[in-house]
Amino acid sequence: MRIDIPAPYRPYLRIGTCSWKYDSWKGLYYDAGTRYHADDYLADYARYLDSVEVDQWFWSLFPGGVRLPEPRTVSTYATSVPDDFKFTIKAPNALTLTHFYARQPRHHVEFAGRPNIYFLDNELLERFLGLLAPLGDKIGPIMFQFEYLSRSKMPSCEVFLERFGEFITKAPRGFDYSIEIRNPGYLSQRFFEALAGNGIGFVYLEGYHMPPIDTVFDRFQPATAAHSVIRLHGGDRLEIEKQTGEIWNRIVAPKPRGLQAAVRIVRANMKRKIGTFVNVNNHFEGSAPVTVERFLALLKNGDIETPQKGEGGEASQDGDAPRDGDAPRDGEQFDLFTDNEES
Repeated sequence: MRIDIPAPYRPYLRIGTCSWKYDSWKGLYYDAGTRYHADDYLADYARYLDSVEVDQWFWSLFPGGVRLPEPRTVSTYATSVPDDFKFTIKAPNALTLTHFYARQPRHHVEFAGRPNIYFLDNELLERFLGLLAPLGDKIGPIMFQFEYLSRSKMPSCEVFLERFGEFITKAPRGFDYSIEIRNPGYLSQRFFEALAGNGIGFVYLEGYHMPPIDTVFDRFQPATAAHSVIRLHGGDRLEIEKQTGEIWNRIVAPKPRGLQAAVRIVRANMKRKIGTFVNVNNHFEGSAPVTVERFLALLKNGDIETPQKGEGGEASQDGDAPRDGDAPRDGEQFDLFTDNEES
């Protein structure tokens, strides 16, 4: 029952969603008559798709300390999927945040904006990867997702690349590392050369105030490693949650440009023998499983089905509503590839 990826693409393409525990996917990936518990979804999900993005271990930096994966959870995920399955995994934000988030619970306000001692800490990375050992060969790209870095957090792209380079050269071998940034101004030939020098995959992000992925691709043609990731996130999170009522079973905000861009990148990567993981979020169009179908239709036929009347119109290609630190201050926008002079 796996989705049918055209034969020429199979060695170079995996399609998955961002998380998977959604009751509103019943009738799409899950049985309508079954009552699912939290550990039940993944086995049924893996009947259709051969990869998934794990987001839950990203949220790790708390005033009480760093939270890392529970061994039981890792083992459950490992035994829920077949041997050819891959997990794309977001590394803990304890590794990628320079400071604690400004928004903290009232009883922990003293942590707001405090420097994070675990930023790019190799010992913490080793601990995290060690806990993933039960997943074995099912581990796909490890993604380092960085928030928008103001100049008060990171003086320049050059300083960032120097610090990340020192960190990644000491990282355990045998893993496919990838990087996602939220600073348009960091995207440059120098940036991609630095990634290529360390064999780090690039994460194309459609959303979060970053330039559209087709614009990034046309300008830089990234080929930094044997793998890359496309994350389709889409427009305003709060708006699409209002449109869907957080029932994620239909398209409410179709984004053909983002889908067409993803297909172009996948095709170009296949010709260059670069593997691509396409990770689709519910917030991209309203239903990740339906978006997967639309992506495949475009890949196979060069056309996508037009949503039925009442399923929403074309939405902005801007990013999701920013979480703390993910984007410019409210109301600000960036010129493509140019950061504001924020301090």
